[in-house]
Amino acid sequence: MSGPMGTQGSSGTNEHETVGAYALGILDDAEATAFEMHLATCEWCAQQLDELAGMEPMLAALADLPGSGTPAIGESLSAKPSPRLVNNLVDEVAERRAMTRRRSFYMVAAAAALIIGGPVVAIATTGDDGGTSTEAHGTSPAKEAFDVMSDRVSGRDASTKVTATVAMEPKAWGTHAVLELKNVTGPEKCSLIAVGKNGERETITSWSVPKWGYGIPNAKTEQAKQPLYVHGGAAFTPEEIERFEVMTFEGKRLVEVAV
Repeated sequence: MSGPMGTQGSSGTNEHETVGAYALGILDDAEATAFEMHLATCEWCAQQLDELAGMEPMLAALADLPGSGTPAIGESLSAKPSPRLVNNLVDEVAERRAMTRRRSFYMVAAAAALIIGGPVVAIATTGDDGGTSTEAHGTSPAKEAFDVMSDRVSGRDASTKVTATVAMEPKAWGTHAVLELKNVTGPEKCSLIAVGKNGERETITSWSVPKWGYGIPNAKTEQAKQPLYVHGGAAFTPEEIERFEVMTFEGKRLVEVAV
């Protein structure tokens, strides 16, 4: 492969040499973007890229073959490059393909977790101060579940002014409970506790309250006016539960809801 015509500086030489790595798809996003800017004004690199266009699929196919990356496979290529070069290129493409497969797996797993859900689900969002909080909005799984569950109990604490409504539904494994919490301020870390008629206590779910709070009637922002919705599960059946308690991590009870 002949070099570009004319005199090039060190920066130009590096950019021209990048065409091979770009053709193989082994540049990161920043490197690829920088080379594409160079490619738009360089006819020589565009010509070399055309010549190399079929190389990445060929190496990708080799990377998937049993015993790929061996000198014997490299020697079977018509161009007959050195075995070490073929070995390195095939290994690099194989590794990048493996990384792509791993990223795809993690994305699918994350999507499945959001779709399937579990006993404890919280929607995380970044607040105005850069912190992370549990988001309360109409599209959250907890809010959607709360809206369709008719078995509800409510309570309000005269001291803290916090109001809570717990919706319940029986499950084969116990009780699915959804909490609607209002007039609570932060910053605070809290838990929803189910207290059984036998005196046992189970933590259903926990969350963080940002400084602006949830369900504040006269709040300045719409975010702070919205109630908090979180849900989780208890091993108790609904008939075995005596009450629910919203507790801070420091042990302060914000509100109690009798069943």
